[in-house]
Amino acid sequence: MPREITAFSNPLIKYVRDLRDKRHRKAARQFLAEGLRILTEARETGRLPRTLFYAAASANHPLVHALSMDVEEAGGESIQTTPDILSKLSGKDNPQAVVGVFDEFDAALEDLDRASAGIWLVAERLRDPGNLGTILRTGDAVGAGGLILIGESVDPFSVEAVRASMGALFEAWLRSGPGQLVGLSLDTETDYRAATYGAPTFLLTGNEAQGMPAEMAEGCDTLVKIPMLGKADSLNAAVATAVMAYEVLAQQR
Repeated sequence: MPREITAFSNPLIKYVRDLRDKRHRKAARQFLAEGLRILTEARETGRLPRTLFYAAASANHPLVHALSMDVEEAGGESIQTTPDILSKLSGKDNPQAVVGVFDEFDAALEDLDRASAGIWLVAERLRDPGNLGTILRTGDAVGAGGLILIGESVDPFSVEAVRASMGALFEAWLRSGPGQLVGLSLDTETDYRAATYGAPTFLLTGNEAQGMPAEMAEGCDTLVKIPMLGKADSLNAAVATAVMAYEVLAQQR
């Protein structure tokens, strides 16, 4: 049965609120996710929160009820609380109906099956959380195998194994098996539609402000660019990744 917490001073509430801070997330190896849609999609892929918080008004919602039951059957805890406490946990004035505490899940490069997908997304020193979210949604839309982050990227709460010095670990892993590394660059004359993309193709997007360093560009099999017909010299990193991903998907289909 779910327990009820209504006191802001409860130690668990303080612990969960602290997970909004990167330092506490890294120490606890846990992270927060909120929203019924996100938690339901996670449940459908077999990932359940360790702790589930929801408001009393949402208790009878069928998806909230299903989440709560599955969390408890998996050994987790469901907690009914107040909208004010949900707001405190999420940091938003209008919190979502549910907040979940998940254990981090790491994916080491050597554990990835590159043959499981025709497209993989790679980002080098990605710093904007919004770009990270957009690229992840793009990867899902095109059926990508995953997103590999290299260097000092925005905190994704996991994948420390792929955060090697300037991508050396990634390149060594890539060259250990089949795979074409395609870099998005302004320093090339090759139009992105003129290149041929085999499977698996790894799309590499550089840092939003500085692009990718020369050593990363030299390690690519192909450098391509998206033509700019106006005054702007480049697209947003997430938008450019989406354009490229759909071109790769179109060729591979």
